[in-house]
Amino acid sequence: MLFAAVGVILALTTPWHPIPEQVPGGSVAVDPALDFTPAEIARSRAFDSALNPPAYARLVLVLALVLVLGLTPLGSRLIAWATARVRRWPLRVIGAALVVTTVVRLAGLPFSIRSEWVLRRYGLSTQSWPEWLIDQAKSLGVTWVIWSIALVLLYALLRRFPRYWWTGAAAGGFALVIAVSFLYPIVVEPVFNKFHPLPAGQLRTDLLAMAERDGVPVEDVLVADASRRTTSLNAYVSGFGSTRRIVVYDTLLKSPPKRIESIVAHELGHAKHKDVLYGTLIGALAVAGAVCLLQLLLTSPALRRRAGAGQSLADPRSVALLLAFITVATQLGGPVQNLISRHIEARADAHALDLTRDPETFVTMQHELSVRNISDLEPDALEYLLWLTHPAGPERIAMARDWARQNRVPEPPPLNPR
Repeated sequence: MLFAAVGVILALTTPWHPIPEQVPGGSVAVDPALDFTPAEIARSRAFDSALNPPAYARLVLVLALVLVLGLTPLGSRLIAWATARVRRWPLRVIGAALVVTTVVRLAGLPFSIRSEWVLRRYGLSTQSWPEWLIDQAKSLGVTWVIWSIALVLLYALLRRFPRYWWTGAAAGGFALVIAVSFLYPIVVEPVFNKFHPLPAGQLRTDLLAMAERDGVPVEDVLVADASRRTTSLNAYVSGFGSTRRIVVYDTLLKSPPKRIESIVAHELGHAKHKDVLYGTLIGALAVAGAVCLLQLLLTSPALRRRAGAGQSLADPRSVALLLAFITVATQLGGPVQNLISRHIEARADAHALDLTRDPETFVTMQHELSVRNISDLEPDALEYLLWLTHPAGPERIAMARDWARQNRVPEPPPLNPR
């Protein structure tokens, strides 16, 4: 019922057509060659060819590893060995979480290093190797904390209510997803970035005025020190209520003010339509449904014997089986999330165009983003399925020209006329 509710909500609320389908003169064709030079297209292809092999290899290895750990006695034996001298059950659960997540992270580390090397070769990463490793350690630490809290609560329910634990776990999973979403901007973001207020000036005044005009309350405009790790451009609106703020990468501040406003207008679209809030609620419902499905798996005697997880549901050796289920479920849900995300991002693009009424700046901004970030200009079907959360740059540019035709404003000319 929970999964059905998620499906119905997604079907009814996803902006399948961010702008009306009827375009005077017909929709503009998606053609990278209209706006990107042959050198820019060739660079995008080369970068994509260099970055994809380690990404696919890491995906296959991690899936294989978690399945081996979860569906064979190897994972339970590893947990038993690592927690052999630990007597208190909460510490055993935490130890199991730490060892399993660390093994999986270390297995994928060589491929992450290769990806980081590609980013350095193309000038996108500005971190030193020690700084990069520190960020990896921070990310692993955040994973440890989230997994430890979630699993200790789950196993407490398994011990106290062995027959009906899944009802409390579903409610707890729902609440935990919401709590993490609300706490992330004020607890997790500062772990990876330093923020300072954008100095008083015309840009700050214009961004706050645009947010007010859009009816989106914003408490502050902050600058993130993204340049210490990357040269890519970005901005976002973070937080809820009194914690909502516009965050701009310091790398973006060198762009023309109109382009910055266009990017921020897109992010205000997410806030205006409450995309993060609704996404959090839908994700929480999906997690609650997954917990109910998990109950069927954990109570399967054959599956528990295969995993060597012991007779008791509350045995910490079953943590590896849990990790396998969560990893596979996340991977299976990824393509659906990506599809929905691309439509939501397209709606935010349409919102930016409605707010600024400046499709020409939008087009030049998308060109700058695509070139600076070396975005994939011609993604294939598998990349759409696995990775793409945003429409490709040429698609966003074509939509801006469609918007211009529909709203009877000058259509932006090609940036690379033939």
